[in-house]
Amino acid sequence: MHKPGTATPERFPAEERFADGAQFIAGRLAKGTSGRTHAVVDPATGAEVYTCELAGADDVDAAVAAAREAFPGWASATPGERSDALHRFAAVLADRAEDFARAESLQCGKPLKLTREFDVPGTIDNTAFFAGAARHLQGQSAGEYSGDHTSYVRREPIGVVGSIAPWNYPLQMAAWKILPAIAAGNTIVLKPAELTPLTSLLFAQAATDAGLPDGVVNIVTGTGREAGEHLVGHPDVAMTSFTGSTAVGKRVAEVATATVKRLHLELGGKAPFVVFDDADLEAAVHGAVAGALINTGQDCTAATRAYVQRPLYEAFVEQTAALMETVRLGDPFAAGTDLGPLISHVQRDRVAAFVDRARAYARVVTGGEAPKGELENGAYYRPTLIADAAQDSEIVQSEIFGPVLVVLPFDSDDEGIRLANDTPYGLAASAWSTNVYRANRCTREFKAGCVWVNDHIPIISEMPHGGYKASGFGKDMSAYSFEEYTQVKHVMFDNTAVAAKDWHRTVFGDR
Repeated sequence: MHKPGTATPERFPAEERFADGAQFIAGRLAKGTSGRTHAVVDPATGAEVYTCELAGADDVDAAVAAAREAFPGWASATPGERSDALHRFAAVLADRAEDFARAESLQCGKPLKLTREFDVPGTIDNTAFFAGAARHLQGQSAGEYSGDHTSYVRREPIGVVGSIAPWNYPLQMAAWKILPAIAAGNTIVLKPAELTPLTSLLFAQAATDAGLPDGVVNIVTGTGREAGEHLVGHPDVAMTSFTGSTAVGKRVAEVATATVKRLHLELGGKAPFVVFDDADLEAAVHGAVAGALINTGQDCTAATRAYVQRPLYEAFVEQTAALMETVRLGDPFAAGTDLGPLISHVQRDRVAAFVDRARAYARVVTGGEAPKGELENGAYYRPTLIADAAQDSEIVQSEIFGPVLVVLPFDSDDEGIRLANDTPYGLAASAWSTNVYRANRCTREFKAGCVWVNDHIPIISEMPHGGYKASGFGKDMSAYSFEEYTQVKHVMFDNTAVAAKDWHRTVFGDR
């Protein structure tokens, strides 16, 4: 059910691609059968741009059945055949790059320069990477490890993967879930967040248009409680991959454990940004503002806790606040916009509540409010810098998921590293220093799955992404992701052709 007239063709050029519904099952769009609808809202204006019928349990069952039917043929395709299909897929994505960028900006409120220069090209690159990686599903080399046998390792697909993706990077997260799974020979049912289904649906359509068999990639758009839990608990789903909050991840694990599924979790973060007294201050300030505000701070790896060694602390606070104040809020489709709205007014109000509570024990240096005037109908919030908070305070320990950076001082290197590790999370961290030994110590001692030195945020397809501690387990991207999406099988051949083997005497008879 599409509501015409709520988004111009310029903002939503791919509008006609959603006319038949928000479920993509066995190669075609369909309407959900739950009896409930959901409106996709442009968070920059509050306008409804697409209303769809949500998936219920029957739709999930149909998608899983389609994936199960497609699995034998796709799993038996040669690595070269799967690789060729993914190369074609990357080419289709590249041809439709502008449609993807505009749909992502529309549903998320991301500035168009971010979707054009980060989300979409990153997804195309990821697709091209897995097109190559599909040919490199390697195991241990064959060898005679027992002396009497030749052993080797096979990597085999698991089956139907049921994945759940979040709303902050809908396109990239769909790709991170789908690509390694299908490159390894699995089929997949993905549930995007109902807030942001548009680019996941475009992605699945592009896969079919590139010639991937029907049923290899399926999308169900529904609520987490109904469609999500049914997908995770489905007996024909062999693996679940989830990206989202730690709280919801615990529930996903509980449901998946009941059917003993393979489980991959990429959960919350509270990334430290540690600036030592020998750091390039200008670089650190620029890195902090960019790392804290990317995607309006709605990024699990965003810089959220800046620890600055005492000699640089006051200058860092002053210069970071000044640079934040130059960031331009505005329409995501306007050329001069740096920062768009948060995903929804609910999320904006949640972020504002964190900041308002922090006023009782910390100092709001800049920001800390929603803009008025022409932006007040959107879910906007000004870039916010907070100082003088205690390490055990809510603003330091809890994931805010908004354009908020808190700055704390430290004295010794030991203290800085200890504070950086002092949250339940461990997804990402960065160290800022011109001393290679100091920086290298941080790469060893930070308890995080990704550590940057003198930068914060960049990711590449060839390297793994995943967390420690309450940030989950398992890896997205890179060849390491095949460890999530394949089963390892040991094959052992007898080389002796002897009927009565010496080890049999441990069971019957004598030597």
